[in-house]
Amino acid sequence: MTASLSPPRILLLAVHFATKSDVQSLGALVAHHPNVLRPELVLRVLLSCLPETLRSSAYVELVQDIESGALYSEADLSNSYDSSSVDDVTDAEATKKIRRLRLLPLSWTHAPKDALGDPVSLFLIRRAHRVDQEAGLLTQLPDLMVPFLHHAPCIRTWMVSTLLPLLRRNHEYYPHDPITQPLESFERLDSKSAVTLLLAQTGVHESDLPHVGRDLRGLVGPWLYNDSRWERSTDEPSAGKLDTAGGVTCPAWEYVLEWLLTQASMSWKVAVKAVDQWDGPSDVDLGGYGSEWLGDEEQGVLERRYARAALAAAYLVPEASVDALSGVNSIITKIVSLLGQDACPTLQVASSLLSPYVEPEGAALIAEKSASLMRNELLEESNYLTTPSPSATGLLHVLTLSAFILTKAGTPCNVRRAGELAFLQDEKEQKLDAMKFIRSFAANGPANDDKYWIRARNELLWLRDWGADEAVGIAGSHVCGVFAQLKKEFLEVECLKAFLAKTRYSLARSIYEDSPERPLSEEILRETLVAAAMEAYDNASNPHRGRGGLLKCDNIMHAFPGALPEAHPTSRRVEALLRATHGLSEYRLVLKKGEPFTPVVLRVHADPVSIIGKVLEQNPKSYTNVQGLLEIGSNMVDAALVLAVQSGQAKAEPGQVPANQHTTTRQRITAMCVDAALTEDDFETAYSYVVNRLAAEADPSRAADEYAWRAALQAGKYRRTARTVKPTHIGTASGNLEIRHLEQRIECLSTALRIAPPATLQEILNVFRKCEEELNAAIKADEAQESAWDDRGDLQAMPGAFSSTVPAGVTRSNTRRPKHAEEAPMSLFDLSRASISRAQRNLSALSSLQRSEESRATDAEGGWSGSPGQQRTRKRDQLREAAVGTLASGVGWLLGAQPARAEDDE
Repeated sequence: MTASLSPPRILLLAVHFATKSDVQSLGALVAHHPNVLRPELVLRVLLSCLPETLRSSAYVELVQDIESGALYSEADLSNSYDSSSVDDVTDAEATKKIRRLRLLPLSWTHAPKDALGDPVSLFLIRRAHRVDQEAGLLTQLPDLMVPFLHHAPCIRTWMVSTLLPLLRRNHEYYPHDPITQPLESFERLDSKSAVTLLLAQTGVHESDLPHVGRDLRGLVGPWLYNDSRWERSTDEPSAGKLDTAGGVTCPAWEYVLEWLLTQASMSWKVAVKAVDQWDGPSDVDLGGYGSEWLGDEEQGVLERRYARAALAAAYLVPEASVDALSGVNSIITKIVSLLGQDACPTLQVASSLLSPYVEPEGAALIAEKSASLMRNELLEESNYLTTPSPSATGLLHVLTLSAFILTKAGTPCNVRRAGELAFLQDEKEQKLDAMKFIRSFAANGPANDDKYWIRARNELLWLRDWGADEAVGIAGSHVCGVFAQLKKEFLEVECLKAFLAKTRYSLARSIYEDSPERPLSEEILRETLVAAAMEAYDNASNPHRGRGGLLKCDNIMHAFPGALPEAHPTSRRVEALLRATHGLSEYRLVLKKGEPFTPVVLRVHADPVSIIGKVLEQNPKSYTNVQGLLEIGSNMVDAALVLAVQSGQAKAEPGQVPANQHTTTRQRITAMCVDAALTEDDFETAYSYVVNRLAAEADPSRAADEYAWRAALQAGKYRRTARTVKPTHIGTASGNLEIRHLEQRIECLSTALRIAPPATLQEILNVFRKCEEELNAAIKADEAQESAWDDRGDLQAMPGAFSSTVPAGVTRSNTRRPKHAEEAPMSLFDLSRASISRAQRNLSALSSLQRSEESRATDAEGGWSGSPGQQRTRKRDQLREAAVGTLASGVGWLLGAQPARAEDDE
């Protein structure tokens, strides 16, 4: 049978067996016709005609026989094959068909250079391409390739560096999101695109974070297992260029490091997990298909580059959180371990130890240039911040610890921000962050845990110099920190304020007053205490000194008896302020609509005494508590709230009060009370304040007494109305309320005249003149009314009255002196004569009473007795003159007067 088949028919039969997947018959055919079916031709037939869906195990044995040559040297001719498919085909037809077969060549354009002279290697690789491209059976390729790993290094290299990464990526790690490119295209990808595709799903989901190291180990590691990923350069390396081993670089590795930096800036957890779970180029998973192949020098280069990238990633982590900073510290710990340096403590331990850090001599790490290196050229060899060295890792650790302390307290800060504070040394920025830090630990800290406050103070001071304060003065040392530009005194002052704000008085006193080494001088301590007390005062909402901010202010002023004794002028001034504020708490007071009075308004008010005027306006009858209001005003003066406003008067020194300030304030408040009393029609109280308070303390030489004279003038202008409060007692004053009121007004105007400036006297005199005219008119009207009343009494009969008949010899006198007329002084002689004259009239009147008995009936009717020519006298005048007659008998003997005769009386 074998002799009857021509070569074209043999080849045509081989194609037929391959097409029908009859590998056994094909092998028998090759064994019977080894001279026609040479190994390369058989491989081309298999590559071109064997179905790609056929399992690899079905034809691997045939390929092995071809590869080993056993099929040609030790052929088993006992195996037969069926040639009936070509029995009817002539040689010419077979030749014609063979020419149309177009068998695929084993070689192709992008074939590996190492496999070009090896038909088996070329067949295996190209067969793998076709199986993946035509059938998508990538998972069957290991069965094809593994038996031939020992055949040639290129097969192992291709299996590990190309097939294994894609197989793992699409079918083991992320089958739900495979790479869509076929194997042949994936093999031709540049390093950057390949790394991007291989790591596209790494760490995308939170559940994938535990597998970041697996991906780098199982995808990137095998991908680098290929000499084509490396480049050799004949140029001499220069400063700043990549670290190389004998001029050999690995661009694929650099892309992996760039991917790591990208993840650090976009998804820091992926970067942290990558460094934590992956040890770098030596940590690869080749699936058992290969072993480490890098030289020591090459591996050293990759490891140094990996360490540099890890340090660079630490600077790029943007998130300012405790977890992120802990992740950065884990990167530092891992790199320190890989470099064989001393172990790095955790941030929690480091924050409790607060070990000092001093820049190594000659390192020059703390410089303005370093701020730029944190952002740019991170992977360059010239960047000393990312150089894998003890100085770089030590600096990164102290920056991370600084950011951790700030973040833990509530002031978010990342490593880059901490570096900017330390490198740029911008005092404004450092002060801003320091104040945020102090406010944060003060706001978030427990109120009763002294250990917390002591630790917070220690951390604040450590951030200033990184614990190296004692190293100042040592040759070659350079002390620095994130708050290095701030004075220690400033930080101590702010820390003390935080202690006081949280009522940690005992702790603050033990540190700043009782400690042998006082952090602050006595003067600065006193100023800080007063500032804290005033801050508590300003933040108070209740003016009662036993509550809220005023209570805190009072406690602060008494918490440090050594720095602020009660006799100190500042203590007295603050005490006066508290008293004044507390005094106002007794009244309802609203300075702006809808805004109740707060203590800070009193302290910043341009004219605090005017607040008392608001009190008088909003609290009826409050003017009656003039003494309490005067005490409030006095406390305002003692608290240095009232400033001298007189022209030419020098400003008082702190703690000193101008001599006349108390008097001026009392006059002003009293004047306010006078105005308030007049507004409420309480003239009696206003009059009392004018004559008893304003007039007593008035001094015309002081221009500030304008309050007194104006109040007196207003009281003098007041006119009684129906709403005017009536006096409770009159005393010796006139019983006529109108006359009494006018007299009081004149007295107020008199007070105004005494104390008013000369320029205002004309105005006061005009009011005084009008008031005097009104008083004279009122007196005359009162006299006329009294006379009319007396006349009505004479003409009317009153029960029990004497007879209206005038006895004979008695004359009536109509002359009546006004009550207000003043009598001239009389000598003793004139007095005696007047008494005798009156006594004579009385005696005649008494004798006439006996003769007028018969006319009582007429007198009872209101008639008059006596002759028409005689002067009539009223009965009450007769009784009054009779009563005075005893004076004549007592004084007449002194002058030797004779009794009056009747004719003289007539």
